[in-house]
Amino acid sequence: MCTSRIVTGFATALLTAAGGTAVAQRPANAPQPWGTWGIFTLLLPGNTEHKWGGYAEVQARSNGLLRQYFYHEVKAGVSYDLDPNFTFMVAGGRYSTSDYQDLGTGPLNVEKRLWEQLVLNQYMKRLKVEHRYRVEQRWFSYRGDSTGFRQRLRYRLNAFLPLNAPTITAKTFFLSAYDEIFLNPKGPVFERNRVYAGIGYQFNKHVVLQLGWVNQANYNVATVRQGQYVPQNTAAKNNVVLSVMYRLAHRTTAEAPERLPSQQD
Repeated sequence: MCTSRIVTGFATALLTAAGGTAVAQRPANAPQPWGTWGIFTLLLPGNTEHKWGGYAEVQARSNGLLRQYFYHEVKAGVSYDLDPNFTFMVAGGRYSTSDYQDLGTGPLNVEKRLWEQLVLNQYMKRLKVEHRYRVEQRWFSYRGDSTGFRQRLRYRLNAFLPLNAPTITAKTFFLSAYDEIFLNPKGPVFERNRVYAGIGYQFNKHVVLQLGWVNQANYNVATVRQGQYVPQNTAAKNNVVLSVMYRLAHRTTAEAPERLPSQQD
């Protein structure tokens, strides 16, 4: 009887230790399922005769592939062409995040955002490059009546390569890739990184379709909790992106210039 109790206790201790080791070795961020981003943009670009333009956009995201909807954006802005390749914009939007398992309880967080941005385009034979600089002011309203305010700086380097024509015009296939960094003045300074790669097709002067992949990595600030140092944590997620853009056109006698099919997100 005594031997049986010793063996049972020893086995229990081994199982407990093994379980603790398994927990300790479990990665801090478990792999996440692929998500989905759906983006529809209505765009009015400026031109040499009409420098003012604007845009409106709606976006929906899901935690899984075409399922578990949890997030949407509604945005709009006004642009002005300082130069044919240099555009200034002021815009704003509303961003709502919910629990996909319980949408009926309302948003977990609603963000209202205002931003100012400059876009510089470069055309190098077939390769087209866009530099985008953005400054954001962000107001948060969390469930439970708590609120917050943050600012953020963003820079995106976006490249385009037409495949069956030297320029991106009607009936053109093209490749697109970008990397965007998000900087927080209060820290963590390097808050987010977004990498995108995709293929697109411009049907005519109005409609552009893109299908791609985006990886978004968020970086949490390192902290000290209960006397223990917790290092910076990274949470990354892959998503399939489907983007549809419809361009409006000013009434003009000038020939329409080549326009980069940039995602406004």
